Amino acid sequence: MKKKILLIEDDENLRRGISFYLEQEGYEVFINNRVQGAVELIQERLPDLVILDVTLPDGNGFELCQKIRTFSAVPLFFLTAHDLESDILTGLSIGGDDYLTKPFSLAILRAKVALLFKKQENRSQKIESPPFVLNLDNHRLFKYDQEVLLSSTEFRLINYLMKNAGIVLEKELLLENLWDDQGKFVDENALSVNIRRIRLKIEEDPKHPQYIETVRGVGYIWKRGE
Repeated sequence: MKKKILLIEDDENLRRGISFYLEQEGYEVFINNRVQGAVELIQERLPDLVILDVTLPDGNGFELCQKIRTFSAVPLFFLTAHDLESDILTGLSIGGDDYLTKPFSLAILRAKVALLFKKQENRSQKIESPPFVLNLDNHRLFKYDQEVLLSSTEFRLINYLMKNAGIVLEKELLLENLWDDQGKFVDENALSVNIRRIRLKIEEDPKHPQYIETVRGVGYIWKRGE
């Protein structure tokens, strides 16, 4: 599956050039040219990386970064003409993973994108959401240090839910991310069946779930552990 990149940049020519270049590198790129709508776009499309300008027509990229960090740890780096040391330090201190100043080389941009994705892959291979720990390297789930046995489809489902904790995930989005290893697609009925099976395994009261909640008419949300 292609890595998804959200590019937030108001210069149309630059936006087109970067999008074309990154798409040629095999990434899926979608764009926004302002602060407005950026948060909703991240929550809906769940990008793997955000590239963010600082000066936007309707706001400030630093402030947008801070807002993003209240609900998402998505890798993010600034691509901006703000090249003062104080600007760079600000960008990195508020949650930016990297900082690239304009004018810039497309080859450097490509290298930084690849490096961020590499760092992401090399991070701790587990997701913690008390009382749960999901080990990604061996596909094992633990609740209060007791293992919860999962099928491969259940693992993919709970992995995606936990990675996006606190975000309402539409059924269609979940279905898109539940292809099995042989390329077999999971239909909507199978999705609800697997949700029910997981609840039976992890919830104290599956009829009144506290971890995987249903958002009626939309999808599901994983409630963050306390």
